[in-house]
Amino acid sequence: MKSLIDLILRLFGKAPEQLKTEPVVTNEVAVKQATKPIGKAGAIGGVATATVIAAIVAFIGPWEGRRYVAYQDIVGVWTICDGHTKGVKQGDTADDAKCDQLAAEDVAEHNAGIRQCITREMEPNQEIALTSLAFNVGVGAVCGSTAVRKFNAGDDNGACEAITLWNKAGGVVVKGLVNRRAAEEALCKKG
Repeated sequence: MKSLIDLILRLFGKAPEQLKTEPVVTNEVAVKQATKPIGKAGAIGGVATATVIAAIVAFIGPWEGRRYVAYQDIVGVWTICDGHTKGVKQGDTADDAKCDQLAAEDVAEHNAGIRQCITREMEPNQEIALTSLAFNVGVGAVCGSTAVRKFNAGDDNGACEAITLWNKAGGVVVKGLVNRRAAEEALCKKG
């Protein structure tokens, strides 16, 4: 875990004492891109702190499982490490350092994506739950979902419950997804 936190700090370039009070950003361009409004309603933008990214990685890790050799997931997508799919092909391998790096980058990317479609403040637990869902089903799917629509309308409970609708892979209900969604819903309701 220490290597993951070190990696996150290197990616976002902030010292630990700054993580408690400031959003973590890499440069002024990143700040402007992350905070500019999107569409009519505008987005909550911003950049997640390294602490939030680390919490999301920690939550997602057990659900994804870490595998060092590329494999095809339940729907046939080549995957490695903790659910990383981008550019993965048969025969790819990784070690802990590479998996830690990919996890932090993937989570930051998915978190930034959902922040663009959320139009009001999220509690940290809500942010972790929604990012976990996006990591698993995709940012586009989550941004167009009932969960986000209800959340943006102020229906926190309904939004958290709507997370459980995403319990299928390949059109079939999967027990592992039912369990993951229940954990995401419970975490979301702690917000």
